[in-house]
Amino acid sequence: MKYGIAIFPSKNIQDEANSFRKRYDPHYALIPPHITLKDAFHVSEDELQGIITELKQIANETKPFTININKVSTFAPVTNTIYFKVEAIPALIELQKKMHEGLLTNNMTHSFVPHITIGQQLMDDEYSDVFGTLKMTKFTFEDTIDRFQLLYQLENESWTVYETFVLR
Repeated sequence: MKYGIAIFPSKNIQDEANSFRKRYDPHYALIPPHITLKDAFHVSEDELQGIITELKQIANETKPFTININKVSTFAPVTNTIYFKVEAIPALIELQKKMHEGLLTNNMTHSFVPHITIGQQLMDDEYSDVFGTLKMTKFTFEDTIDRFQLLYQLENESWTVYETFVLR
C-alpha cells in the first residue's frame, strides 16, 4: 500500500490555502492543505508495525514547535507550482530528516522546501497572472505544530489519515 507522512496546519491556514486550491490545484479534492514530511512510499502490511513504532518514537522525542508563513513562492521554472512558503526552522527540518532514517528509508528526490501548495499544474499564462498577483499580497500566519499524520492512498487516489502522532 502507498503511504505518506504530512503535517496538517490549523483550520485558518487550511481555509486560506483552500480559497486558492479550489481554483488552482487539481489535487484539491484528494488531500487537504499540508506540509509533506515524507513523499509517497510503498510498505507491506508486515513492515507497517515497525514503521508505526518508529513514528511513535519520533513523536515522543519531538517537542511542539511554531511555524511561520509570510509569503507566497514558487518552484518555477521547474514546475508552475505556487505555495505558501513555510519558514525552514530547525525543529521542522529535523523532524523531516527523521522521516528518512531507520525503517523509514530515504526516498527523497529533491531538497526539503517546507511549503503548502496552493496552485499547481498551471498553464504558463495563468501561472504568471496568479503568481504575479499573489507575490504582492502579504500573508502572515503563525501556527503551533503538535502532531503529524501517517496517510495512506485510497483507490480513487485520495489520501486519508491512517494514524496521528502527537508531539511531546
